Amino acid sequence: MSVGAHSARATAALRRMGEDDPALGALALWVAHRDADEGAPEDGAVAWTDGRTIFYGPRFADLAAHEQVGAAAHQVLHVALRHPARARTLAARLGTGVRGYNLAADAIVNETLVQAGHALPRPAVLLAGLVAEALGDRDPAPLARWDAERLALALAARSGRDGDGEGARKGTTSERAEAHAAAQGFRRDIRPDGTDRGGGEDAEAAAEWQGRLARALAAGRAAGRGIGALRGVLADIPRSDVPWEVVLRGLITRAVARHPEVSFQRPARRWVAADSDARRHGRPTPGFEPGRAPMPRAARLAVGVDCSTSIDNARLALFAGQIAGIGRRTGAEVHVLPFDTEVQSIRRMQGASWEDEIRALPLGRGGGTDFGPVIAAAAGLGPSAIVILTDLDGPLGPAPGRVPVIWAVPGPAPRAPAFGRVVSLAR
Repeated sequence: MSVGAHSARATAALRRMGEDDPALGALALWVAHRDADEGAPEDGAVAWTDGRTIFYGPRFADLAAHEQVGAAAHQVLHVALRHPARARTLAARLGTGVRGYNLAADAIVNETLVQAGHALPRPAVLLAGLVAEALGDRDPAPLARWDAERLALALAARSGRDGDGEGARKGTTSERAEAHAAAQGFRRDIRPDGTDRGGGEDAEAAAEWQGRLARALAAGRAAGRGIGALRGVLADIPRSDVPWEVVLRGLITRAVARHPEVSFQRPARRWVAADSDARRHGRPTPGFEPGRAPMPRAARLAVGVDCSTSIDNARLALFAGQIAGIGRRTGAEVHVLPFDTEVQSIRRMQGASWEDEIRALPLGRGGGTDFGPVIAAAAGLGPSAIVILTDLDGPLGPAPGRVPVIWAVPGPAPRAPAFGRVVSLAR
């Protein structure tokens, strides 16, 4: 891809954007702007970004002046919200890319700009329309609810059809999302390849952009116009959350770790040698030193999977992968208990293909939830820890004594339950 110095195509649009929207104008100063005649992620994109540089294609010059401002602002927000780098991170976490990430990011950016009073090249994918068409979600304030990762997972994962009754929406979620995107002229415009710098340097870049966003939005609020003047919270602003799988791994690994215990019934070998030497030379018997008991049996992990919730197949697969990895690394026995108001089955994983075994379990969807039976059944296995994949909508029942309980919830963490630790799988 051949690029030159600062973009000639976007100069006027960037100057006007700084006048119209102080926050976006400030953010644009931290981005390189270049003209490019090739290299777009998809044919038809008027501009695109790799997370550091915004490239303006030949079709950018064909837009009206106010649409050029909107198209440039769109790319500035992609960079400021670190969408290319976040797409790469999500792909690394899942082991594969998420097809709808660029679509989710575009919908959020476009909704933000329209609400801030900017014009966009039409048609354009908006967040409210996308979630209504694909998910049946008519939230009046979607920007405060959806971030790009959560929306991309929702678009990719909820694959079930809504049925054939009157008013039912046809097709899978991903099919409805793609149809809506095509109707709105969606073109991929972020290139996640090569944008992560790795390790501490990438974490430093994330922290820098968080600071720039905070300062830019404050300037916009003070001016009373642009994205800084938006009311409510923009959920897509990156946060320095620890990924849920890291938290889950740490909690479970600590719970199932095996440590040798002190036993006063077994003297330490060092004491046996010292006592023998003292007897041989007629010296006083040394003070007793306890030994170590034999290593306890392999740790056991009980995993309850709530069949009544809206846990989608993608999160179930990701959750299964994390449990499988913990089982392999620690050598723990893993027992899976699908449940609703009763425990449907108890199956010990054999270890040949953990992820496939967990995903292949018969999970009858629908019905209510009662955690009492599954907690009791799990506690009866003598586990080192109990992990429950659920939305926490149901009676908890009594706590299982001193056995640690980890509630893995698919959405934002609800109010803390009476016992156990909650880990949100939302990010």
